[in-house]
Amino acid sequence: MLNVKELSAWLNIKPSTLYLWASENKIPCRRIHGLVRFEPEAIQAWLKGFETNSVKPFSLPTRHYTRDLDQLIEASKREVYTSRHGETIQSSLIQKEDADGAV
Repeated sequence: MLNVKELSAWLNIKPSTLYLWASENKIPCRRIHGLVRFEPEAIQAWLKGFETNSVKPFSLPTRHYTRDLDQLIEASKREVYTSRHGETIQSSLIQKEDADGAV
C-alpha cells in the first residue's frame, strides 16, 4: 500500500490533488482509520484506463458539405430580403422556431 506522499512522488502530482481526487472518488484508494492509502495494482489499472490505442486526427469538412450549408443560407437570405413593395418578409423559419419554442 502506498501513502499519499509516495504516490505523489511516483505520479508527480501534488498531494493536495490526490486528496481531492480521493474525496471525489476519481482515483482508486482505501481509507483506513482516516488515512488514505493506494494499492499499486489498482493505480496501474487506473492509469491504463487513460491509454488510447489510436487517435483519430481532426479533419476539416470537405467543400461539398459546406456547399449545402451555403445554399441553405442563400435561400434564407433570398426569402427574407426579397421584398414586396419595400416590405421585409418574415422568414417562415422564424415562425417554425417560435412554434418549436426555440426563440
